[in-house]
Amino acid sequence: MNEENKRNDHDSTNPTYSETHTSNNASETPPTTYIYESSKTTSELRASYERELNMQKDARQPLSGNRENRKEPKRKGGQSVKTLVASFLIGALVIGGFSYMADKNNLFSGNVQALNNNGTSIVSQSAQKDAGLSTASLSTSDDIASVYAAASPAVVKIENYAQPEQSTSMFDDPGFRQFFGSGQSGRNGQQQEQEEQQQQQNSAELQLMGSGTGFFFESDGYILTNEHVIADAAEVKVTVQGYDEPLTAKVLGSSYELDLAVLKVESPDGKAFPSLKLGSSDATQIGDWVIAIGNPYGFDQTLTMGVLSAKERPITIADEQGDHEYKHLLQTDASINPGNSGGPLLNEQGEVIGINTAVNSEAQGIGFAIPTTTITKVLEQLKTNTL
Repeated sequence: MNEENKRNDHDSTNPTYSETHTSNNASETPPTTYIYESSKTTSELRASYERELNMQKDARQPLSGNRENRKEPKRKGGQSVKTLVASFLIGALVIGGFSYMADKNNLFSGNVQALNNNGTSIVSQSAQKDAGLSTASLSTSDDIASVYAAASPAVVKIENYAQPEQSTSMFDDPGFRQFFGSGQSGRNGQQQEQEEQQQQQNSAELQLMGSGTGFFFESDGYILTNEHVIADAAEVKVTVQGYDEPLTAKVLGSSYELDLAVLKVESPDGKAFPSLKLGSSDATQIGDWVIAIGNPYGFDQTLTMGVLSAKERPITIADEQGDHEYKHLLQTDASINPGNSGGPLLNEQGEVIGINTAVNSEAQGIGFAIPTTTITKVLEQLKTNTL
């Protein structure tokens, strides 16, 4: 069998092969099938294949003339642009909706809860452990209100009464009036003298020189306050909740250097007074919640709240006796104003950790309190006036 027959026999036994490709142009020629017949020679097959290639090449060339003469259908380019824009907007809307729902349902924030309606942030226990944080026990307004309700009855208003300074004049000297005459005689002169004597008696009455704050630390009437609240007082009045009239207090002992004083009042009805417990200022930490109760500018039983800003603060205050140096003070941003002096600085449990004593008048949120570690060392000596 010759070579041509071998090729033909081989071709006749094989299935028909077709070459196809997919095009986006609907006007292109349909798939072409090449059939190898046994009656054609190799040169004829090659020539037929080349003709087919040329025909396909001519079909792919663009047609000249008007679009109406072309066989391919008209394309609407505007539709593809509109489709892209619409698809983009729909995709953006869908992605935005999914993002909003994920954020609202807290899908990507683990165990951390969102803010409550009351504005307090609640952190899960696992998040606290990871961050090394712990929440303060004084976290709600109910806690603050309960501390105030329990502590405020033991906080008192202290008023300092003293004799006013009398101005002296040579015209007030009886000898001067006797020598030069009073300008009046008889009953009119006597009446004027009586009026002057009455005025002198009235001027001799005690006048309110200042006020501050204090608190019961023992239920039988012992009160702690600042020394400068009762300094130079001829009489000390204490206003206690539940009593219509102020009570007269006795100063048992005081210390100018420490700015501390202990007073004592007697209960008119024999009942025990509400008292506050002295806590440990050493156990406090910077950042702890603190509460101040006092009578700033005469506004009785005012509550202010803040944090413990610093410890062991030394300050120097200039007064009539010179520079007065304080040591080991607590610093807080709880509002302290004139009238808060002598009032308690409370911790979260309502225990006294200091006595409010001074404020930086040129700043905001810088107040100072005498720590209880200083107070407890001298408390018994103040009570017995042996300091």
